[in-house]
Amino acid sequence: MAPAGKLSGFRREGSDWFCNGGLPSDITVSIDDITFHLHKFPLVSKCGKIARALEEFKNTDKKTLTMVLEEFPGGPDTFLVAAKFCYGSRVELTAKNVILVHCAAEYLEMTDEFGEGNLLSKSESFFHKNTLRKWKDCILALQSSESVLPRAEKLHLVGKCLNALSMMVCTDPSLFGWPMMMYGSFQSPGGSILWNGINTGARIRSSESDWWFEDISYLSVSLFERLIRTMQARGIRPENLAGAIMYYSRKHLPGLGRWHGGQGGKTRTVASFSLTPATIDQRVLVESIEKLLPDKKGKSYCRFLLGLLRVALILNASQTCKDSLERRIGMQLELATLDSLLIPTYSDSDALYNTDCIEQIVHYFISTESNLTAFSPSSHDLQASASASPSYESTRKVAKLIDSYIAEIASDVNLKPEKIRRLAEALPESSRLLHDGLYRALDIYFKAHPWLSDREKEELCNIIDYQKLSIHACAHASQNDRLPLRVVLQVLFFEQLHLRTALAGCLNALDGEIAPAAAPVPITALGDMAGEIVERDGWVTVVRENQVLKVDMDRMSSRVGELEEEFSKIKQEMKTVTKSHSSRNSPRLVVKKIGCKLVPRPSDAQPESLNRIGSTPRVSIERGRHSHKSKLSESFT
Repeated sequence: MAPAGKLSGFRREGSDWFCNGGLPSDITVSIDDITFHLHKFPLVSKCGKIARALEEFKNTDKKTLTMVLEEFPGGPDTFLVAAKFCYGSRVELTAKNVILVHCAAEYLEMTDEFGEGNLLSKSESFFHKNTLRKWKDCILALQSSESVLPRAEKLHLVGKCLNALSMMVCTDPSLFGWPMMMYGSFQSPGGSILWNGINTGARIRSSESDWWFEDISYLSVSLFERLIRTMQARGIRPENLAGAIMYYSRKHLPGLGRWHGGQGGKTRTVASFSLTPATIDQRVLVESIEKLLPDKKGKSYCRFLLGLLRVALILNASQTCKDSLERRIGMQLELATLDSLLIPTYSDSDALYNTDCIEQIVHYFISTESNLTAFSPSSHDLQASASASPSYESTRKVAKLIDSYIAEIASDVNLKPEKIRRLAEALPESSRLLHDGLYRALDIYFKAHPWLSDREKEELCNIIDYQKLSIHACAHASQNDRLPLRVVLQVLFFEQLHLRTALAGCLNALDGEIAPAAAPVPITALGDMAGEIVERDGWVTVVRENQVLKVDMDRMSSRVGELEEEFSKIKQEMKTVTKSHSSRNSPRLVVKKIGCKLVPRPSDAQPESLNRIGSTPRVSIERGRHSHKSKLSESFT
């Protein structure tokens, strides 16, 4: 038998591999329908597994040993590398095959017991000294380990790659010269990367950037999930992890980018050029991504969650996944926008929008105590808020948002009245200062559903508190033909209250008196009072009272105009009197008025006559003011 080092190589003929040694084969190895015709001595000297099989074969009468290696790591290609190593041929280890070769060497038991510097120790040394020190090699090694993942996990190869990647992400590159080793060994004074002394123009990116998002997006879902959890244990900032998760999701869920805005021009890194995209099961991806999401809040993050919920509904993800997404959205619902809440119905329902989902989100907002903290303010990608909004303000924002949502979906002809009622009543009564938004939504709904009966309309209108309608909303509702008659009567009653309040305020302002604040009338009492008026006098009386109040307001406004004209005439008379007496004042009188004392002269006028002359305009002015005030009080009385 020829020595192992003298062989010239291997050749393939169809599904068979032969050694070019010139000697007949005495052992055949079959792996996945591929047969290797080899020799015992080179294999036995390196492989413990084949050596044990040969010992058992000696007790048989067969001349050729035939072995079938089931589930061989890496398949026939990896076994060919191991066979070449046994024959002394040159074997090239790379980041793409080092894990496969290491697993195959462990399978064949190619330890140093069967020869110093055996394949197992060589592949392990290459893995630690070369692969784990370079970012792109770790990514390539992880991606190539998919076919042998259980065995690679057992040998701790995957865990070491994940730890190395996590440390590279959270480590300042300037401390250890990384990632310059990916590109070259030198750096220019300006900070650019040098390759063989040539300035490449590329710059080293800091650990705070998102340069690594693209590379890890080529990993499978299971490896990506493990990498994110490893980074969490390393203390990577939540906003960076959330950014990586959002990037990964948008890349493998094409519909998600539409609801989260543009992805931005991401440049592919060095590692990305040698990677192939992973095959992703989108439903498994959605369910896995939901478990990785951090418990944080932010505007863009909330929009991303709503987009992910859309995809989960389209892919029919598990109910646990959908419930968790709804809970996460509900805990930061005040940051949502109207367009992101318009989730279409993907089931057999006739309605255009999925109102059940939004109703559940609102229930989570009310019932769940939100203890979420915002992302760091320095995170530009997530548009984080500096501090969480108070509960009072959040409830107000959500109430306005839901009212706008109801108004937006109200034009759907297939929308049932109970859907609107349940959405409106999902929030507490104290969440709305005004019910104008609810009235607007119901008006749109009645316009799109003219076939509704008055009873159905009245039941829907019961969600409106007429006392919380503004004057403009009351004026519009009192002339709205789409509202039932009973509702119009109640609106007219409360419009009277508004007019009386406005009239009383006008009178108090003109009298210059501050009216004591009246005790607020309970809402239930006002509603009962409105019902009594409607039952007793009918709607005609209410309309007449409104007209009388309006006439009184017109009269009062005209009277105020007359008083203003009279007051302007009095001012003109005062100016005329002042000018006529100013010419009679001597310089000494002027000096005396400003507080100076002059030496008296015989030619000066007597003080009594001077004082009498000087005081006459003042007395006339004061009398004019007093008489004007008495006239005003008499007229208002």
